[in-house]
Amino acid sequence: MKTDLNLPYKAMILAAGLGTRLRPITDTIPKALVKVNDLTLLEGAIRHLAEYGVKDIIINVHHFADQIIHFLNENHNFGINITISDERDHLLDTGGGLRKAAWFFSDVKPFFVRNVDIISNLDLTCMMDFHLQSDVLATLAIRNRVTSRYFLFNSDHQLCGWTNLKTGEKIMSGVLEGEFEMFAFSGIQILSPEIFNLITEQDPFSLTNMYLRLAKDHHVKGFIDNASIWKDIGKSPVELNEH
Repeated sequence: MKTDLNLPYKAMILAAGLGTRLRPITDTIPKALVKVNDLTLLEGAIRHLAEYGVKDIIINVHHFADQIIHFLNENHNFGINITISDERDHLLDTGGGLRKAAWFFSDVKPFFVRNVDIISNLDLTCMMDFHLQSDVLATLAIRNRVTSRYFLFNSDHQLCGWTNLKTGEKIMSGVLEGEFEMFAFSGIQILSPEIFNLITEQDPFSLTNMYLRLAKDHHVKGFIDNASIWKDIGKSPVELNEH
């Protein structure tokens, strides 16, 4: 187990989504419990964070929440201190889910936020080092890959906008001219706790929209993700297991 991080950073796993891309599988189980190569996405996310010394994780739940809670109890939380953020009454989206969990990060240290539906071996130590050295509000793991939606960054990897190539939609964060590089988001981010004082959005809201607003006046930077393993579970697990 890697223990390169000097501080016991905390993390949040976003697991409350409905998993619509994985239907009909997610008609009976939550996305977090979908298996790839006999390992649930949730266990994979927990193990990835634990590998880098994360010992305290909060997980938001909504869709088939009882199944997730039972799975964690059955596996003794995989030896990690796990807290549940219950969104069964109202799904808050990624940004609202983060705000609801703000109390968990009262130690005022930067923390990881990770989507449950990605498979990645990203080096979290390097990413945290980058975040601390850059003195930024948020660090987004990004990589060169084909998708329809991209974040736009300047040459200093400061977030400048977002675009959807399929629909033609574009949202800019103040800077309207110049050349921008397009990178796809990897589903992992590091946030400084100051971000909670800057949230003005009303629930439910997405982290993407919040980042685009904050990037006008704050440093929101991209960290190039060169991980050898990365997959977004947007197709059936059977297809993934065959690769």
